[in-house]
Amino acid sequence: MPTHMMVGSRIRERRMLKGMRQMELAQLADISPSYLNLIEHNRRRIGGKTLLKLAELLEVETTFLSEGAEVELIAQLRDAVVGQENTQAELERAEEFAGRFPGWARLVVDLSQSRSNLEKVVETLNDRMTHDPQLSASLYGVLSAVTAIHSASSILVETKELEPEWRNRFHRNINEDSQRLTEGAETLVRYLEGGPDIEAEIRSPQYEMHAFLEANNYHFPQLESSGDNRLIESILQKAPLLTTQSAQGLARGVLTQYVTDARLLPLEVIGDVIKQHGVNPEVIIKYLNADLSAVFRRLACLPADITGPVGLIISDPSGALVFRKPYPGFAVPNGGGACALWPLFQILSQPYTTLKMKLHQTGRGGESVAAFTVAEVSMPRDFNAPAYIRPHMLLLPEQVADRNWAVRNVGRDCRICSLQDCNARRESSVFIDRS
Repeated sequence: MPTHMMVGSRIRERRMLKGMRQMELAQLADISPSYLNLIEHNRRRIGGKTLLKLAELLEVETTFLSEGAEVELIAQLRDAVVGQENTQAELERAEEFAGRFPGWARLVVDLSQSRSNLEKVVETLNDRMTHDPQLSASLYGVLSAVTAIHSASSILVETKELEPEWRNRFHRNINEDSQRLTEGAETLVRYLEGGPDIEAEIRSPQYEMHAFLEANNYHFPQLESSGDNRLIESILQKAPLLTTQSAQGLARGVLTQYVTDARLLPLEVIGDVIKQHGVNPEVIIKYLNADLSAVFRRLACLPADITGPVGLIISDPSGALVFRKPYPGFAVPNGGGACALWPLFQILSQPYTTLKMKLHQTGRGGESVAAFTVAEVSMPRDFNAPAYIRPHMLLLPEQVADRNWAVRNVGRDCRICSLQDCNARRESSVFIDRS
């Protein structure tokens, strides 16, 4: 409903909050009750002296009646609907709701933001449980102590006649395991209360390599025109985030590929094509002599002011994510265990085909993207050796996709996915009610 049509509703709500009758307000404003009734039902426009008088009588600013709720609140209400499956919310009436019930509107926004924050915490804890060795060791210690106590107590309960020596030994074991359980639980609680940030604490070469790429926005201007090994080594030596030789080795491989792609598709060449025809790889490939996988990598590593938002995910033949540049709003797990419904993994069994579809990711953000998928196949140099397949999935704004594209609902990973009845699910989700 347009803003000017909401003035009457705001006048009526404010009058009722003050406990005034319609006739009383009409008399004080020096207008007829029938005219005020038409105004309150948004059947008559209002402005000038009448609006000023009503605002004065209702003890509000004129802007409250004429402009209503803040634009930001209305936008936040609309954002709260994004990502909610099968919602019945009337988006076209968001302004009316915010104008008539600003308190309830703010509560809805606050609850939506709280849910979003909680989902982010769950995602972080999920990654920590999957990849953090300290947390895994603590959990293993707690579980092993619980198992030992359960085993010893079961023997004491089920064995009716047990020699005193053995009974005392089991009692001693239970006492020792209980102390170990207590210590392990206290250590685990202290660790969780410390709340280490998975994004800030890098614990593996893969983490370090991706942090290094992100810190450089995936773009290395010094490698665009010249990329000999000495220049690559200079960049690696000056990278404080690469603390191990393994991380430097992974980054070296990425930069070497970067140089190869830059020579094949120089910045000024591909930049000119993008400027004239956009970032759609289907169009770009018509003007450039290069493989789609090289075009994907190049688009992901160009400055954002040239390409706009671009995401790229590359996996190895086992399905582990070896390169990930997340698209804004499309969540990508750190490491393996991603959603099996991603076309990235479908292409592993169809390496000589290309796929394009719209992906809608459930959960926080609920971002829809245009996904292009292709596999880079390196043929073996010797007989009896397997070909090496690297699937690439390029993520671009949804607007790049045509209306006739297939749409697929996907998740992030099984443990925190809200998709119902998914035949690709590997484990239960904490977000699905199983009661």
